[in-house]
Amino acid sequence: MNYKESYKLSLEQPEEYWGKAADDIHWDKTWNRVLDDSNIPFYRWFTGGELNTCYNALDYHVDKGCGEQTALIYDSPVTDTCQSYTYSELRDEVALLAGALAKQGVVKGDRVIIYMPMIPQTAMAMLACARIGAIHSVVFGGFAANELATRIDDAKPKVILSASCGIEVNRVINYKPLLDDAIEQSRHKPEHCIIFQRPQGSCKLTNTRDLDWQEITKDASPVDCVPVEATHPLYILYTSGTTGQPKGVVRDHGGHAVVMKWSMKNIYNVDAGDVFWAASDVGWVVGHSYIVYAPLLKGCTTLMYEGKPVGTPDAGAFWRVISEHKVTVMFTAPTAFRAIKKEDPNGEYIKKYDLSKFRTLFLAGERCDPDTLHWAEDHLNVPVIDHWWQTETGWSIAANCMGIEAFPVKPGSPTKAVPGYDVQVLDADGNNLPAGEMGNIVVKLPLPPGCMTTLWESDERFLQTYLAAYEGYYLTGDAGYIDDDDYIYIMSRIDDVINVAGHRLSTGGMEEVLASHRDVAECAVTGVADSLKGQLPLGLVVLAAGVDRPHGDIVDELIQLVRDKIGSVASFKLVTVVNRLPKTRSGKILRSTMSKIADGEDYKIPATIDDPLILNEISESLLALGYPSNK
Repeated sequence: MNYKESYKLSLEQPEEYWGKAADDIHWDKTWNRVLDDSNIPFYRWFTGGELNTCYNALDYHVDKGCGEQTALIYDSPVTDTCQSYTYSELRDEVALLAGALAKQGVVKGDRVIIYMPMIPQTAMAMLACARIGAIHSVVFGGFAANELATRIDDAKPKVILSASCGIEVNRVINYKPLLDDAIEQSRHKPEHCIIFQRPQGSCKLTNTRDLDWQEITKDASPVDCVPVEATHPLYILYTSGTTGQPKGVVRDHGGHAVVMKWSMKNIYNVDAGDVFWAASDVGWVVGHSYIVYAPLLKGCTTLMYEGKPVGTPDAGAFWRVISEHKVTVMFTAPTAFRAIKKEDPNGEYIKKYDLSKFRTLFLAGERCDPDTLHWAEDHLNVPVIDHWWQTETGWSIAANCMGIEAFPVKPGSPTKAVPGYDVQVLDADGNNLPAGEMGNIVVKLPLPPGCMTTLWESDERFLQTYLAAYEGYYLTGDAGYIDDDDYIYIMSRIDDVINVAGHRLSTGGMEEVLASHRDVAECAVTGVADSLKGQLPLGLVVLAAGVDRPHGDIVDELIQLVRDKIGSVASFKLVTVVNRLPKTRSGKILRSTMSKIADGEDYKIPATIDDPLILNEISESLLALGYPSNK
């Protein structure tokens, strides 16, 4: 079945389409309905069915005779450690941890917060919860105590699983003081904290509340998988950057398992036994979907990397991992490649490694500018596929589905809508816009399996946040357009579309132009208030390593470049060179925060920022430009 046939069937006969995909999953009880539309807009998939995600990810492969295949490779340049687990070994570790949780009274429906670094035990913790029907909520290791406290109060976990420390490039981050502080701040108190002691930094345990991970698993008995309803929550994942009451995205067992396994072949074109590497963190949705669940459901070898794209030890870190572990497909964020390109613009490190097993690079998380895409294509000589998805969807909305039908790459586009997603572009009044015209990108309901089902204990907020803007549609929050060939272009968040003298302009389009300049390694464009035109675009650029030309010359060239490519309508005349851009730990650039700094507005330092000190540097650069103008 080609893409056109597959996509058409998925929209016109979703029950047939996803019912067939579900045949690839082991069910303890077959579903009554593939798509349950009895409570619109709260659609549910595979109602009446029962399964266990952990069984499908581990025990299933062992029972099929693949227990000696490598399931997980842990590669940690920051600790100089490399370790692997077969499917049998990983199943046994998970069954013991699940037994330890059960011994502490954790049962189906209980919540368990996981506050851990990028170590194998984090994946084991997620799978152990799934094994007994507990609902896990992973919080990025090292997250600020007050942010962890809000998540404790929202999820109300019976138990928290944590580690003594996390490790960055050149420092150890002690988790226990942060965890203790968060529990002190929170109204809800977990019954127990189970702490994995790392040799790089152990911690003291607190009275009877804290338990030693290694001790309680040593004394535990393994437990079998508990079948749960397909609609039973698998996990809660709080969206990055939330303030106040966090938004807990809820994912179910059934639809999630079906689509995760389906996506591995149909989108990424990988088969059982292939080595798949998602260079992300388990604290983010990419880590949930494509470090832990999808590769194991498919029977692949998944790679967990505790390191950075540069600095552990150099800009060849990714190529070393791909070469050593014979990675076939990699998935990472464009920001990682911009960091590599900045340090190694000529790709010299790539030449040092054997990448003959490497087939495809997938990028997501931030819009991939054409310049970064071309750089990766030119130096890696493999297809470079941008694809677009969100925490809320859990998997791709738009992609070049390499396992169905590969299309020509159009730089700047994540290609076409993935089967199951009816993607449309609407204006403010809900009218469909013609090809090439930018508007609000929406998805017609129902969303396909694997997407969020609601927000944790907040159905009304789910409706108001995502479904209220256009009846019958999910609002993605992104703006862009669809061209005559049905290629989708994500130009910016809706909030990042700026209005210059009545003209709605995409910051993404301007970033694309700036990134094409030979001296620019990375850039961001955001809107600043202007008394005459309403808003003006402000460009912030990071230069490539080794560029020593006068900044004023580069700025003049950039202004002219935007004028030539976009036109005078953009009124692009504000540019500053910065050492780095403020980002979340997942690589998203904090454009709205920079706008508030430039406009002199109060702002809260986002909890997910990778380095708050960057904001001081940005403030100084903007002051030199005369922003905020009231200072």
